[in-house]
Amino acid sequence: MKFLCISSPLRRRAYSSYKKIQIQSSRKAPPFESLYRRIAPLGDPNVSVVPALDDWIEQGNSPKKWDVQQVITVLITYRRFRHALEVSLWMTNEKRYPVSPFDIGVRLKLILKNFGIEQAENYFNKIPENMRTYQIYLALLNCYTISKSVDKAESIMQKARDLGYADKPIWYNLIMNLHYQLGNRGKIGELLAEMESKGVSYDHFTYSVCLNSCAMASDAVGMDRVVRIMESDPAVVVHWRTLVTAAEGYLRIGSIDEALIVLDKLEKQLNKSSQKYVLLVFLLRLYAEAGKKEDLYRLWNANKGGKVVNKVYISMMRSLMKFDDIEGMEKIFEEWESSASLFDFRVPNFLIDAYSTDGRLEKAEALIARVVSKGGTPLVTTWCHLAGGYLNKDRLDKGVRSLRKAISACPPKFMSQKHSLMTCLEYLQNNDCMEEARALIRSVRTRGISKEFASDGSCRFTQDSEEDDDGVGEFREET
Repeated sequence: MKFLCISSPLRRRAYSSYKKIQIQSSRKAPPFESLYRRIAPLGDPNVSVVPALDDWIEQGNSPKKWDVQQVITVLITYRRFRHALEVSLWMTNEKRYPVSPFDIGVRLKLILKNFGIEQAENYFNKIPENMRTYQIYLALLNCYTISKSVDKAESIMQKARDLGYADKPIWYNLIMNLHYQLGNRGKIGELLAEMESKGVSYDHFTYSVCLNSCAMASDAVGMDRVVRIMESDPAVVVHWRTLVTAAEGYLRIGSIDEALIVLDKLEKQLNKSSQKYVLLVFLLRLYAEAGKKEDLYRLWNANKGGKVVNKVYISMMRSLMKFDDIEGMEKIFEEWESSASLFDFRVPNFLIDAYSTDGRLEKAEALIARVVSKGGTPLVTTWCHLAGGYLNKDRLDKGVRSLRKAISACPPKFMSQKHSLMTCLEYLQNNDCMEEARALIRSVRTRGISKEFASDGSCRFTQDSEEDDDGVGEFREET
């Protein structure tokens, strides 16, 4: 079986799906927007986007390479890695555009995301020596740090030194972050010393790694020193995400007063930030972690109103849950309900959890019905919250009913959670093992069903390489 081959048998199925959901527009959209519209509705990763791309070209469209690269970037942002890789291959396999080192670097990381480090290495080994540039070695280092392959990451770092590539902080940031994740604080110190000896300036990512390293070691003095140096560094514009890292670090080691000083600095950036709502989400969470309920409400009251951003409401509901403030959660939910156009169940889910934990199961049931009536779809965790509440009350029949609904709501791709729920149901039905069932439900409720995508948002396009496409674009995985 071949994956991501342009002649994939999924083409016919994809073409049929594409024709059904093709978006019509009365205005002439820019090439990037027009192209993305054609493939955005094809959300199933098993459905190829190539027929939609080919059909768009056959209609006389001729996008610039920049437009196609933008489509790939957006697909990556939405974690559609399989489609992003497919578009990347489509872009160069038929010699539509010359392949550049940047394209190969992006493709390396997409292969890692889709097929793992071994396939990424196989692809790298097929790249001709004359095309193994700065960007490609940097992408390979990134792959090794993501997969936590320490020896291979160190080997590529040494190769970068030998080639004279390791003259920017990003190389050191990647390898230091790997050592931070593995708890190798001494190695971070060695790399920082190397940066200083070679005149490689720190950037805000470097400072973030330093802050995390100090927090990991509960080094409050080190945290203070890093913050002081960072804020006095004329070469660095301190990004708000780095200040978030500092606040998180102070909270982790119990330095509440220092964390609050940093949070005050973050608040002053709130109205000036182009990512105001993202920053607001962090601030709400951090004030809750600091135990400052009054500041939490102050911040909320100063910034509520206007655009309804579900993530902000989710953050506020989660924060209030830390204080067991059910009355406050009810008020926030009513504010959201009165102005929301999309009834995202993640917002009421916290209140349903609170009701279920507190034994107010009738109120939890009523809230679920209320949001469903407005078009919301309950999540797996919604039913798990309810099941946990019923089991705590030894109401086995309703606990089993809620678990069955949780299993029905579980998406196919989350088989591990579905298996846990089915195991839980079997415990109840066969052995009446209430404690084991409660433990499994708590596990699913705690982990949830999805992970949020995290990205530093950095993405730069380089000029196209003048070198010919010599087959580097081809990628096949055969089983």
